[in-house]
Amino acid sequence: MARMYKIRRVLRWDGGWHGYSTSCEITKLSRNRALSIRSNKNKDSSSGGGRHGFSLNSLRGTVQPELSKKLYKLIKSENHLIQCYENAGKERLSVATQLSDWGEATNDDAISDVSDKIGVLLSELGEQEDVYAHNIDDSRAVLKAIRNTEKSVQPSRDHKAKIADEIAKLKAKEPQSARLVTLEQELVRAEAENLVAEAQLTNITRQKLKEAYAAEFAATIERAEKQIILARHGRRILNLLDDTPVVPGDVRPAYEHSNQARQILNDAEDDLKDWQHELEDVPSSAHLEPNLMPREQHNIPQSEIGDESVLHHQHAQGSSDIGVDGSRISSGGSVTTGQPLDSYAPSESEATRSQVV
Repeated sequence: MARMYKIRRVLRWDGGWHGYSTSCEITKLSRNRALSIRSNKNKDSSSGGGRHGFSLNSLRGTVQPELSKKLYKLIKSENHLIQCYENAGKERLSVATQLSDWGEATNDDAISDVSDKIGVLLSELGEQEDVYAHNIDDSRAVLKAIRNTEKSVQPSRDHKAKIADEIAKLKAKEPQSARLVTLEQELVRAEAENLVAEAQLTNITRQKLKEAYAAEFAATIERAEKQIILARHGRRILNLLDDTPVVPGDVRPAYEHSNQARQILNDAEDDLKDWQHELEDVPSSAHLEPNLMPREQHNIPQSEIGDESVLHHQHAQGSSDIGVDGSRISSGGSVTTGQPLDSYAPSESEATRSQVV
């Protein structure tokens, strides 16, 4: 805010701010609104409010996979929200310019100085809107990681459903078909691959949802607290303006608070510099590997060999079912890569039988 003392002159030189306009509307929320916005979903969807004009870019949402459509629309809507905050910041600057120009035109030293200092604070409020818009954009970028993962999981779901549908049709037409065995093995592999994809999706969704809105709420708190700082100092400046009525012919005392007004701006600048986050922690337990799986845990292989019963058995046994090199087999007495192990010692009859043989 060291540049604030020059802002009046700069604002006069640059007349471009007057050309800005905004299409955003600010409405007050009813205090008696429902506790959940989902209760009004049908009513809101039936109204035409909040919809944006048609454009070629809006067609991209129609080609999104079904799984990622809703989040795609949400991210798109947040982009419009960001534009609204950017426009609000520009309008603040425009208002600050006009207030400063009007105050000078009154030929009243007190009003001229007070309006100029208030214009400086208003312009700083506008800059806070712009900073907030950029912070929301950063939060929006985090949500894109979830959307991209959803897009990558959809083909896995479709592939699994397609194979299951083929098996159902083939069982109805040719129950003894030899192709059923092949399809069932493909289904086991597809289910295993989908299992990995679904685990990755739920991991990234929880992590990034928490990260995105923790950042947005932190930005909201920063914006609010800095606006409070500026607003409080703005009220201090207003106290420098003597509004005692005068009768015709009386002369107002000379304005002698220019230094105090300048000091208030210095105080506002110092308070903004000294401001620090005082937030409750939002801890995260998401420690993911690059493949989006938990650290220090065995990952599920990308392919499975064997029938479905072996896959379920391996999930039930846990990490002890995984061989040294991560491979699995579907036959024999062990699912490790070493020699088959006997679970129990051979009985005397078995030992005698082996000697006879």
